[in-house]
Amino acid sequence: MSARDAPPAEASGNGPVGGHGDETPHPTSGLDDVVHQKARLGILAVLAETEKADFTYLKKLLQLTDGNLGRHIEVLAGSGLVHVEKGYAGKRPRTWVTITGAGRRALDEEMAAIRELLRRFESGGPG
Repeated sequence: MSARDAPPAEASGNGPVGGHGDETPHPTSGLDDVVHQKARLGILAVLAETEKADFTYLKKLLQLTDGNLGRHIEVLAGSGLVHVEKGYAGKRPRTWVTITGAGRRALDEEMAAIRELLRRFESGGPG
């Protein structure tokens, strides 16, 4: 029987649902709203792999529009998670994005929270 098929803890004799046994916060409390959003998580993950990426590369890889990608980069930059550098490649204007130390730490923390959530889901509960 999977965790989803199991009866509530109260019915199974494992203590009351919502009881006060284990006060450890649920793994979802470790998710960061700035990082967890799908496009921003994708941006940080790509930058963690590549160190630096240009706007066009991110746009194509993550299948985002110019405006959507630009807004997500603004949010990440405003939180200090990425650094944006504008310049030229020949005569063409280019925008490069790099992950900061804070961005790498935030991504690591997000991944740890996701791993714990997955571990808990697969084991059928806390502990």
